[in-house]
Amino acid sequence: MGYTPRLKDEYRSRIVSALVEEFGYKNVMQVPKLEKIVISRGVGNAVADKKLIEYSIDELTKITGQKAVPTISKKDVATFKLRKGMPIGTKVTLRGERMFEFLDRLITSALPRVRDFNGIKATGFDGRGNYSLGITEQIIFPEIDIDKVKKIEGMNVTFITSADTDQEAKSLLAQMGLPFKKN
Repeated sequence: MGYTPRLKDEYRSRIVSALVEEFGYKNVMQVPKLEKIVISRGVGNAVADKKLIEYSIDELTKITGQKAVPTISKKDVATFKLRKGMPIGTKVTLRGERMFEFLDRLITSALPRVRDFNGIKATGFDGRGNYSLGITEQIIFPEIDIDKVKKIEGMNVTFITSADTDQEAKSLLAQMGLPFKKN
């Protein structure tokens, strides 16, 4: 049969029925699901040093298990010495099995390693059922060797769901295990 991630099994067995009960969906196909996770990082100093993009791609690839790609500037900005077409960041889009594996690692091993962690803020929703989370240090991930880190940098993690409202998306992500702060 093959391997399926723990969170994917849990979604199918427990979370779907819990969300149907909470929101009263008439059909299980109405239940929101996590469609993709996008991990991105802006590398502002890449204008001066091209190696920083390669380091960033390397780190995101280690963290996610999938090859990261550079993001390219869309226009010239003279004050930042930026030209159109220059790489200025990196990103990875995770779907399917890798998405569930990354989310499981984020919840169980990375977030608990954050200093003075009390939960994540529930203010990162965009009004359409998507949630963005900022991570300040890449060293919270066990895949990163602290001795080989050139510079401590953060990243953005965006959870794209099929939910129509922020309330549905928050309930879905909380059921999956994201530790939101209590009000």
